Amino acid sequence: MSRPQKRVVRLRVNGEDHELAVSPHETLLEALRYGLRLTGSKQGCDKGDCGACTVRLDGAPVLSCLTLALEAEGREVVTIEGLARGAALDPVQAAFDECGALQCGFCQSGMMISARALLDRTPSPTLGEIKEALSGNLCRCTGYTKILEAVQVAAGQCRPGEGPVGDGLGRRRT
Repeated sequence: MSRPQKRVVRLRVNGEDHELAVSPHETLLEALRYGLRLTGSKQGCDKGDCGACTVRLDGAPVLSCLTLALEAEGREVVTIEGLARGAALDPVQAAFDECGALQCGFCQSGMMISARALLDRTPSPTLGEIKEALSGNLCRCTGYTKILEAVQVAAGQCRPGEGPVGDGLGRRRT
């Protein structure tokens, strides 16, 4: 039995154009990690359950372990490596750092990519909207409180250490 023929795919990743040969069944995660050596997107469950592999595809968060590399051809891919601009951290990255939002860091890139996508489409999200946007990202180390706080800090809704603001129903805590 012969192997499937590889095909050259053109990917635009973090603002840079790349060409690489991929198999028809190769996932975007595999192309990013093993073809382009961008290891920020983590290979977790390989079933779409954990969100550790989340990247942005044309602005929307997608699970790169379930997306074929060929599907990304001609589209804009942003990984955690592309979130910062030069030496300046993205406000989401800075807020996660300020709030101590992560422990082992395995879920970190997927959480931040999902949070950035949320804030780009909803600059002042409610706590419920934040929870929904992050619902596909699992963290095995924390109770999510600091992660929720970090997204609210990035949105300018509170200061580090204040904790999540609101009750998840769009009402602010007093």
